Amino acid sequence: MNYETYQIMLYVLAFLAVIVFIALYFVKAGYGMFRTRSWGWSVPNKVGWVLMEAPSFVVMGIWAWKAGVEAYTPQAIFVGLFMLHYFQRSFVFPLLMKGKSRMPLAIMAMGILFNVINATLLAASFFSCALPGKYEPATFWTNPLPWVGVVIFFIGMAINLHADHVIRNLRKPGDTRHYLPEKGFYRYVTSANYFGELVEWTGFALLTASPAAWVFAWWTAANLVPRADAIYKRYCEEFGKQTVGSRKRIIPYIY
Repeated sequence: MNYETYQIMLYVLAFLAVIVFIALYFVKAGYGMFRTRSWGWSVPNKVGWVLMEAPSFVVMGIWAWKAGVEAYTPQAIFVGLFMLHYFQRSFVFPLLMKGKSRMPLAIMAMGILFNVINATLLAASFFSCALPGKYEPATFWTNPLPWVGVVIFFIGMAINLHADHVIRNLRKPGDTRHYLPEKGFYRYVTSANYFGELVEWTGFALLTASPAAWVFAWWTAANLVPRADAIYKRYCEEFGKQTVGSRKRIIPYIY
């Protein structure tokens, strides 16, 4: 990918994220608790998640292989952390899912498209479109920001994984009732899993100092913040505002 194409795609993606952010306050993405038959054909949730998330893992792996990334370079750390997340999200998370929920094909297709584009832009920012000397191993780690980014990334991942664990174990086998999650960061927000993911990709952007990574962090917020608002309102309707209490939507004590 040449640098001009890379820049244009970044601007387009950042602008589209603004539209998505606004639109999702009016239209609820039809997966999970908001799935309805109006979204049309669907596939089992596990299949949908694997097919939707795996392209990120595959595309980044192909780029790293073609670039001949070496173990001692900063790019090897970037690729490793990105693929660690998407290995878990593509091949571990779906296998741990419980229940028989389904994912609309339209949601899956949009997810595949975004993940292919996003992984391509990130890989380009690490390899073909990186400024000369930007990721020189001898100087890159002298800046404290990459170290801060790594710590924030793993904090976000830990929050996200624990939040997923809490959600999976809300019900005992055979139980079909709904529950308000209350453990971990769910004591502070109603979408702790989304908070963890937002923290994770903010840390990744700090680590890589990549414009594409910052656009990805912005897309994460544009996608998850409105959905967290919808989930918060659903919990308030179902359990009552008093039960939800002082919890915020996605960012503790703020929103």
